[in-house]
Amino acid sequence: MEKTENSFIDPPNPRKDIEGLKPYSAPLEGRRNLLRLDFNENTVGASPLVIKTLREISKNEISIYPEYLGLKEKVVETLIKQNSSVNINSSEVGIFNGVDAAINAIFHAYGDSNDLMLTTSPTFGYYTPCAQMRGMKINSIPYEGKDFQYPFTKICEFIGQNNPKILLICNPNNPTGTRLNPERIIEISKFSSKTLVVIDELYEAFTGDSVLPFVNFQKTPNLVVLRSLSKTAGLAGLRIGFAIGNSKVINIINRVTGPYDVNSFAVAAAFAALTDQSYIDSYVNEVLKARNWLKNVFEKHHIRHHIDGGNYFLLWPKSHPKQVEQKLKLSGILIRNMDEKENLKGSIRVSIGTMEQMKRFWSAFKVIDKV
Repeated sequence: MEKTENSFIDPPNPRKDIEGLKPYSAPLEGRRNLLRLDFNENTVGASPLVIKTLREISKNEISIYPEYLGLKEKVVETLIKQNSSVNINSSEVGIFNGVDAAINAIFHAYGDSNDLMLTTSPTFGYYTPCAQMRGMKINSIPYEGKDFQYPFTKICEFIGQNNPKILLICNPNNPTGTRLNPERIIEISKFSSKTLVVIDELYEAFTGDSVLPFVNFQKTPNLVVLRSLSKTAGLAGLRIGFAIGNSKVINIINRVTGPYDVNSFAVAAAFAALTDQSYIDSYVNEVLKARNWLKNVFEKHHIRHHIDGGNYFLLWPKSHPKQVEQKLKLSGILIRNMDEKENLKGSIRVSIGTMEQMKRFWSAFKVIDKV
């Protein structure tokens, strides 16, 4: 066959669902030497035991493929120690290259073209592109009122009428902090056995609203819980997360992942972090202390704010959010501008760190916004 002059200029066409998709990206560069209050990370770093463990990894351990033996059991052991009502086993735990990878795998395994994905708005931004990649239809129901209440009745009505394939519940929700009672989540999961209810519990440690002590995955096989060691244990850079659910569902989700997606460093760090639970507890308590202090400060100065679940809060400055964001960065502090997010016009989101860090934020903010 004769080749034309332009035969190899254009690459193959992608799937139609991908052509119009914008890459999900976040401004993560140039943050290392600043006070990071923009992505809800642990603001003090991983525990000394984690650092020691990583430094002791040998060259032989690096040169072989990662091994995961015992990590699922360690996750189960830790969860049961935290709450004796948790009733799960290792076959109900999946290990992923961060919770983002778990979310993507769930959509890859269960989402199909023209299926419905249901969620709330505003919420974590990665749910939507994952649905779009699979050609799914997306329905987002807004949070209700100035205190961003979960639209429970509307969600239940939509499920009853439409049987969406996947429902995403971020609990507490990012960025509003909205909390949903675990019993209500169980109630939602019973509206349709055909709907996979995915509970994103990345910030659960800061609120204590986990569904895990209340669920039996044998009786509720359409419910999956996501957990991470990024926000509490400080392992965000290593990327490790967990999906917990009925063993058959976890098995299906694992079918669309690679055999060695989670690296050896992440596995070693996860073992160490789970062993050093006292470090995590100490950090969480410090964040909660700072959160209460901030709330009192904002109320005293009559600053519009919203603090509920999670290690973050919303604030409505007098100045334009973009100006506040830029001026705080010049002061060495990073925050997130929420002005373009649905229902969050004029707001910023700030992660909560230690008391010392939040006092530093407040000192800078009150000058910038002329409090």
